[in-house]
Amino acid sequence: MVKLSKYLLLALVLFCGCKEEKKFCIEGNISGADSSMLYLEHLTLGEGNVVIDSIRLTADGAFRFEEEGVASPEFYRLRIGSQGINLAIDSTETVRVTADLKNMSFGYKVEGSGSCDTIRLLCLKMADLEREVRRISADRNFTIQERDSLIEGLVDQYKAEVKKDFLHGNYGTAYSYYACFQTLGTSLIFDPIHDKSDLNWMRAVANAWNDRYPSSPRTENLCNIVQECRRNQAKPRQIVLDIDGEKVRELGIIDMTFPDIRGQEQTLSSLRGNVVLLDFTAFSLDGSTERTLLLRELYNKYHDRGFEIYQVSVDPNEHLWKQRCEALPWVSVYCEEGLESDMLTLYDVQSLPYYFLIDRNCDLQARQEYITDLEAAIEALL
Repeated sequence: MVKLSKYLLLALVLFCGCKEEKKFCIEGNISGADSSMLYLEHLTLGEGNVVIDSIRLTADGAFRFEEEGVASPEFYRLRIGSQGINLAIDSTETVRVTADLKNMSFGYKVEGSGSCDTIRLLCLKMADLEREVRRISADRNFTIQERDSLIEGLVDQYKAEVKKDFLHGNYGTAYSYYACFQTLGTSLIFDPIHDKSDLNWMRAVANAWNDRYPSSPRTENLCNIVQECRRNQAKPRQIVLDIDGEKVRELGIIDMTFPDIRGQEQTLSSLRGNVVLLDFTAFSLDGSTERTLLLRELYNKYHDRGFEIYQVSVDPNEHLWKQRCEALPWVSVYCEEGLESDMLTLYDVQSLPYYFLIDRNCDLQARQEYITDLEAAIEALL
């Protein structure tokens, strides 16, 4: 009996030890990636993509990551260079991924997780939408208004299909949360600020998550967004300003300092020595996606010659601003005073979006109504 008790005690110790080591595993094979560095990133709330592990692949492309298990769904990404595979981990599951480096982001296969496979389908669907938007944006036979209308139609169709085929009846899933935060450029596909239908769908996801994962930070995030958007829709804000033009300086700039997405203070005058486009905007405005694409063209074309953008967002929802500006290459800052900011008055901003050109000496050279050809004006200052 003594020996049996020892064996039982040992078994209990081992069993308890196994219970403490709850982990999830992401493993698989990526062919054609010999010597490439594969990163595992955690898609966090508020801190962006955080690398939590990495491995240099050998000729066989095999990899395996093990991390602490999660009590509620979390999101991760496998990344090589600019290519990535988005994954959702629900518990302590094992997810297996196979891909080829040439088409890693869209040609991969995933096993062991229904949520991960559904996210794969959502990513493929989003890729199709992005291709159509790029095609329309590049077609100069359309006016800006026509392009905006066509893009809006595509987005509306996308949302209707996602709601019907993915979200309906599956509100408490990881992929429904993921779908709520898909972006086109820097704009959220679902716009709970202005679209009551989108808000209702996001509220259904928030309620389901609150039932399943009441202590999850992502549940709190969803509920906070829904509550704030409901308040904004109940009392819509209009972009109407009382302007005193005498307060605006004709030459030079009025300096300003606002936090960027990382919480770091960014000062306009710190860009002295560059030609700067000072842009007052709100990402929730109609046409924001098209405008961002045009700004990207300008930035990519002139940045190496000393062109910068200092973009001031007055969006009423800071979290949505973070979602939309996370991938922007220029300086994007947030003004929490919103439409009540003194800067809008001091710069005589009478509509949004609105921009100014500042030369290398930090002197204000032109404002929106006087710039008939923005590219030519930038060229002249460079």
